[in-house]
Amino acid sequence: MTSTLRRALSIAALVAVPIVAFAPVAAAVPTTVNFACQGSTPVGPQNFTLQQNAEVTAPATVAPGGALSIVIDPAPNTIPASVNGYTVRRVHTMALKVPIPANSTYVSATLSGGSNVGTTSISVANGVATITATGPINGGATFELPTVTANLTAGASGTIQTKLYGTSYTDPGLTFTAVVRSFLGDMNVPTKCYPNPNPVITTTTIA
Repeated sequence: MTSTLRRALSIAALVAVPIVAFAPVAAAVPTTVNFACQGSTPVGPQNFTLQQNAEVTAPATVAPGGALSIVIDPAPNTIPASVNGYTVRRVHTMALKVPIPANSTYVSATLSGGSNVGTTSISVANGVATITATGPINGGATFELPTVTANLTAGASGTIQTKLYGTSYTDPGLTFTAVVRSFLGDMNVPTKCYPNPNPVITTTTIA
């Protein structure tokens, strides 16, 4: 090997070290989502709140047109045993919406893990991913929604931000049916929720 070639390789190695050392890595961001909920009952609407903790992982940067994955890992949670004085027997047919972020293109998504939520599935339509869980989940029982991994392609520029879906009871991001006990007997209570507030959870810069 010539001395010129050895010097060139040594310089290349020295240049590569800081690139590897300072390459941005995906970081898990703990977040707490507060949902404002409204159940429709024969005696009128019932308002209440739900809380869900999760860790969301996304890279700090991505190249234009590059591949990236966003991972949403919900923490275990508990169905309330009662709401506004009504005993919750069980919850079923849960659906949680997550928008595909602006400045990105959806490629694929997978679900993994989860417990005590019945059969789960994910579908994407009109720029929104919907995670469904059949249940039933008994009132007072602990459950865990599956981890969602969304594989995306970055756009040409800008930022890719992770948020949940929903702005109001008429535009909900979380829906389910609760079966509650009342003086009328067990009744189905369709429930609609939205994240309030709904902050940006992660931001990936296209650069």
